[in-house]
Amino acid sequence: MEKHKKIGLVVEGGGMKCAYNAGILDAFLDHKITFDYCIGVSGGSGNVASYIAGQRGRNLRFFTDHIHSPKYFGLKSLLRTGNLFGLDYIYSELTNSTGEDPLDFAAIMKNPTEYEVVATNALTGEAKYFGKEDMKQDDYKPIMASSAIPAACRPVEIDGIPYYDGGIADAIPVRHALEKGCDRLVVILSKRRDYVRKPQGMRFLYSTICRKYPKIIEAIDQRHITYTKNQSANKKSSRNK
Repeated sequence: MEKHKKIGLVVEGGGMKCAYNAGILDAFLDHKITFDYCIGVSGGSGNVASYIAGQRGRNLRFFTDHIHSPKYFGLKSLLRTGNLFGLDYIYSELTNSTGEDPLDFAAIMKNPTEYEVVATNALTGEAKYFGKEDMKQDDYKPIMASSAIPAACRPVEIDGIPYYDGGIADAIPVRHALEKGCDRLVVILSKRRDYVRKPQGMRFLYSTICRKYPKIIEAIDQRHITYTKNQSANKKSSRNK
């Protein structure tokens, strides 16, 4: 009898580009396409949560309806919370069980799919992988941490450790998914496969704002190199299918 192959899904982040993977995830729901393992990065981490919960159309509302709130993004959010992107508004006020667009956390926990998100430890600059067992009803800090863009957001503290956007340390976590036992992967990218990331601009800005976290500055400086390695791992995985 042939052994069941573990099929995984990797969803890259990318800000508003995540509207693209939101549409694909809804199509998966439409066609009842499921995976044994899912991992999301940055904005992709929240989109995967809605997918795991089976909430078709929820992600779309964040890109078309909720985004018009001044609490979602902009100067008012920055002045009020210190975050250009209103992470508390997006992942707490809207998403909590009493919010305008609640996440069905019970459905996530009931779903047998293994679900992880990636964040970057601000003290070490290394990737940290959180599972759904690290989340609680109305406490989605791992997803917030995965989406906390340096310079645009404050780090999100979990168990006394500050975290930033997972895309800094592991933007396309193919290697990690394979290490988790996946035999085959579906990878949704936010950029073309031939995309070449250049060294990060505005170094003075992010190095000044993130000066408390030298490892994060170092990781951002090296991000174009790390991203290329992620791309290579993804392409190698594709060739080995």
